[in-house]
Amino acid sequence: MADAGPAGGAPDSGAAVQQIDVEPVNARKQRPPMYAPRKSIHPMRVSGVFRRLKWQLMGVFLAVYYITPWIRWDRGEGIPDQAVLVDLAHRRFFFFFIEIWPQEFYFVAGMLIMAGIGLFLVTSVLGRAWCGYACPQTVWVDLFVHVERWIEGDRNARFRLEKAPWRGAKLAKRTAKYLTWLLISVATGGAWVFYFADAPTLLVDLFTGQGAMIAYVTVAILTATTFVFGGFMREQVCTYMCPWPRIQGAMLDENSLTLTYHDARGEPRKRGKAEPDAPKGDCINCNMCVAVCPMGIDIRDGSQLECINCALCIDACNSVMAKTGGLQDLISYSSLNAYEAKAEGRPTPPLRKVVFRPRTLIYTALWSAVGLGMLALLLVRDTLEVNVLHDRNPQYVQLADGGVRNGYTIKLLNMEQKERRVLLAIADLDDALMTVAGDDLWPSRTREFVIPADKVLSLHVFITTPKSALKPGKTPFRISVLDLTGIEQAHYGAVFHAPEK
Repeated sequence: MADAGPAGGAPDSGAAVQQIDVEPVNARKQRPPMYAPRKSIHPMRVSGVFRRLKWQLMGVFLAVYYITPWIRWDRGEGIPDQAVLVDLAHRRFFFFFIEIWPQEFYFVAGMLIMAGIGLFLVTSVLGRAWCGYACPQTVWVDLFVHVERWIEGDRNARFRLEKAPWRGAKLAKRTAKYLTWLLISVATGGAWVFYFADAPTLLVDLFTGQGAMIAYVTVAILTATTFVFGGFMREQVCTYMCPWPRIQGAMLDENSLTLTYHDARGEPRKRGKAEPDAPKGDCINCNMCVAVCPMGIDIRDGSQLECINCALCIDACNSVMAKTGGLQDLISYSSLNAYEAKAEGRPTPPLRKVVFRPRTLIYTALWSAVGLGMLALLLVRDTLEVNVLHDRNPQYVQLADGGVRNGYTIKLLNMEQKERRVLLAIADLDDALMTVAGDDLWPSRTREFVIPADKVLSLHVFITTPKSALKPGKTPFRISVLDLTGIEQAHYGAVFHAPEK
């Protein structure tokens, strides 16, 4: 529309013409929202091979998580007799007969690397099998859904209850469900803190109000997250919060097994009596695969980011095929190569090409190399160590007789569960003698000490060099410790400071 002249008359021919597009009000009202509201997903009960596998694995994982802190293991005096313990007070990690000290953190890093490579290996062969069977979010959601189904009924009953008004029956069922979820959530948070302290002692402290505040806060946070994530957010955690669905694409190739609907065999779907003469595929359009899906997706739409490869749709479809006389595995684990071969009527590739291919062999080799390396380090690692820290202020003290004295903090580490008698000695520093703070013995080049089992013995040691043997500046030497009851020994390179002239 052209602009009018200054007096409201004819348009000014020299003025620029401006087009203004105004979106109609009705169009703005009809525009879809940026964030769609969540639709309730109530998976239907299903039975079959993969459902039984999920039950078995869920039972194993939950048993391991809840029971492990209560397994006893003799640790000796002063340390909780717990098989698996992250002892923050003593800065140690115990795993049955293995004890990891802070300076051995590379073992923890190695385990994390093995876990990552193992996840890559499983994904390259079986797609998101971790997400469908072993992920904590999946395990606890499965448990919460089972509780929900047990209290409120199967899929259709839960949908009806959701639409029903908040009255007696609905209020009673929802209260029972939420209380059961809360008990599971509290047990989950409580089991986690038991890994960081002696479980029986901490349990008594928590119930008597004598536990540390950090323990109560941790239990409360984990209880809240388990309750919310497992009871309400469910598939949203997998779809929006977890990065793995977006990473897994780089792990897959044409030989990876993923959940696949064989549309060449299933389409066109049967439409019932409305189209009696239309060609029909094996899919009868019963929507059972959608009804049992915990993510609420339709596997017949193809590979989707939300799919966690739990394979419950396979159980549902196979049960329907068994009742209608159709062939099994209309939905199955299949690779892209196998899918294309079936569609074209060619023989499918053998399973060995799925398992044994360059990518999986490289992952297996890396995983094995890290594991064997950690095992070798564990077998040959030292259980006796010495650490030396030179006093910073002053670096040295010049004595009246011309000699020079340096101070050191020496820590002797006994990583065995028995006390050890050791000999501490000075090496490569001529005529030097040591004295120990709090020890009234005469200066000497060696001293004997007893290190308690699984402890660190800290000593403040003064080393003195006489004027006749003094060297100006910095002189490197060694402090050695020898196990008198065995053959193990350890050395630490230190520096003796003296005046430059």
